[in-house]
Amino acid sequence: MIDHLGFAVSDYEQSKNFFSKALAPLGITVVLEVNDWAGLGKNGKPEFWLGKGGTVQGHMHVAFAADSREQVRQFYAAALDAGAKDNGAPGIRAQYHPDYYGAFVIGPDGHNIEAVCHQAEP
Repeated sequence: MIDHLGFAVSDYEQSKNFFSKALAPLGITVVLEVNDWAGLGKNGKPEFWLGKGGTVQGHMHVAFAADSREQVRQFYAAALDAGAKDNGAPGIRAQYHPDYYGAFVIGPDGHNIEAVCHQAEP
């Protein structure tokens, strides 16, 4: 439904470094940089953009798909190591569905960043 999304950040280098580290366990990397904007994604397609310029939006929630619960745990550890604040340790969120396994952190600019796996534990 959505091809890509992007938002302005208050500190480009800090945000680029944070998301590069936090999303690495999910296989997401910086694919392209253009005019102080970084496009992160998989398989050469930038789907998540952040950069300089424009107004920094109020707090948003962005959830990234994980292939496994282990990736969710790795995301959470990497994000905290990169400077995020805890906003919900890895675990089941049964209010969404029985296999919803997510972790939440507060990243740069106060955004709620999540990694989620919808698969049952093997």
